[in-house]
Amino acid sequence: MLKQVAEGVLVHESEFCQSNAVVVQGRSGALLIDPGVLADELACLANDLSDSGQTVVAGFSTHPHWDHLLWHPGLGKAPRYGTARCAATVRDRLSGRVEAVAKAVGIPDGVPLDLIGLITGLPAETARIPWDGPQVRIIEHQAHAPGHAALLIEERGVLVAGDMLSDVLIPIFEMSAADPIEDYLTGLRLLEGAAGGVDVLIPGHGSVGEIRARIDQDRAYVHAVRDALVPSDPRIGPSAKDGWDWVAGVHEGQLQRLAQRHGTANGSSGVQ
Repeated sequence: MLKQVAEGVLVHESEFCQSNAVVVQGRSGALLIDPGVLADELACLANDLSDSGQTVVAGFSTHPHWDHLLWHPGLGKAPRYGTARCAATVRDRLSGRVEAVAKAVGIPDGVPLDLIGLITGLPAETARIPWDGPQVRIIEHQAHAPGHAALLIEERGVLVAGDMLSDVLIPIFEMSAADPIEDYLTGLRLLEGAAGGVDVLIPGHGSVGEIRARIDQDRAYVHAVRDALVPSDPRIGPSAKDGWDWVAGVHEGQLQRLAQRHGTANGSSGVQ
């Protein structure tokens, strides 16, 4: 079911990891951001849009992770975009058989894969999504994934944050980057710079919320990891939301991988 969170902006939350698909209403149709995740949910989303008289005229994937690259035939054949770096990463990762990729990354049953990743990279430095609707500014950075983009809908006071600023997921670093910690801090600075006038934050996973508190929480986590401190973060440990205790394992895994990158033997990041 679509829920309106701002004028002309609606969200559909998936059962899978509280993934948020975002609909932005335009003059001639809708922009659909990160649709997902399960087949019946995507079919429901397509039906809801059709029943409301909305045609999808453009799609956008915020980053090249599988759960943000999905589509459904009922959504039509609108152009689907991502940043140039995002699209290039998708092409590289899906260059083999999709089924093999799905097995390797653990995509669950019930996720439609026929139309996964069919996105067009916008030219580098493209400032806004090309479509007939409210201006949607692209804020590209390299936190979390190559070519990751947040989307600022200034006329509606909405920021679509991709997989950042979640109330259930900690910051997850792009470990293939030369400096994943600094990349994340740079991404947070860019989002903070766009926060003025933002009333509604939509994360890729979790609840719609208030942007400044989420930025502060994410930055505190990254600083703690950088400085080899124990994060005081409600998203990990006993205070984690029911069903999200696995996030603590993600945290421990990040510490171990950062330790390996920096040649430390214990579970701290070793990044100073």
